[in-house]
Amino acid sequence: MKISESNWFEVEEYLKTDDRCVLPLGSTEQHAWLSLSVDSILSEKVAADAAEPLGVPVFPAVAYGLTPYFMAFPGSVTLKLSTYAALISDILDSLYATGFRRILIVNGHGGNTPVQPVTMEWMERHEGARCRFHDWWRAPKTFATVREIDPIASHASWMENFAWTRLPGRKMPAEQKPYVDFDRLRDRNAAGVRALIGDGNYGGLYQRPDEDMDRVWSVAVEETRALIEGDWA
Repeated sequence: MKISESNWFEVEEYLKTDDRCVLPLGSTEQHAWLSLSVDSILSEKVAADAAEPLGVPVFPAVAYGLTPYFMAFPGSVTLKLSTYAALISDILDSLYATGFRRILIVNGHGGNTPVQPVTMEWMERHEGARCRFHDWWRAPKTFATVREIDPIASHASWMENFAWTRLPGRKMPAEQKPYVDFDRLRDRNAAGVRALIGDGNYGGLYQRPDEDMDRVWSVAVEETRALIEGDWA
């Protein structure tokens, strides 16, 4: 039940018997040869695929997040932490005001994780509210599947290269890129990050067979669905 494909009458009817919804979080940032919207595309799709058989509403992905370290890559957009915290809090307030009480946040961008305490503070202010924060790609079963297929995987590498995130007509490099030294990424500005990582891939092959990607996706959808329908008591 995508909100973008629903009207308010249908949502009102749904809320008579259920109070769950899913809020995907994404980002607009460089992903090497892949779409700048990878994180938003993946968080919304995994949420929609997981929620579809349950009939639980999925809201449009929040397309902007926290990515100051990629601001030397044109097309990337970042918010200040204070702005992002206020934005997520306002969205949760709106969901609560209209009747939602159990909210699963499906996060698609590691840089957004600092906003997780906002959900804890929000629950303290809203009686009966529950909010779960789910980093879909590094959930235990999903990440274990990635590691089984190929342990050399990272940002903008094969593990984010699905049929729905790659761009038509763009040829991927064939080699496996060596891992970037993450310790060196932590102590420099955006220009320094770009100088270190080059095209944006943090390390690993740029693409793997679609059979591998389908395997990862199947586990990710099942793991996300389990959180939607799991015990909220």
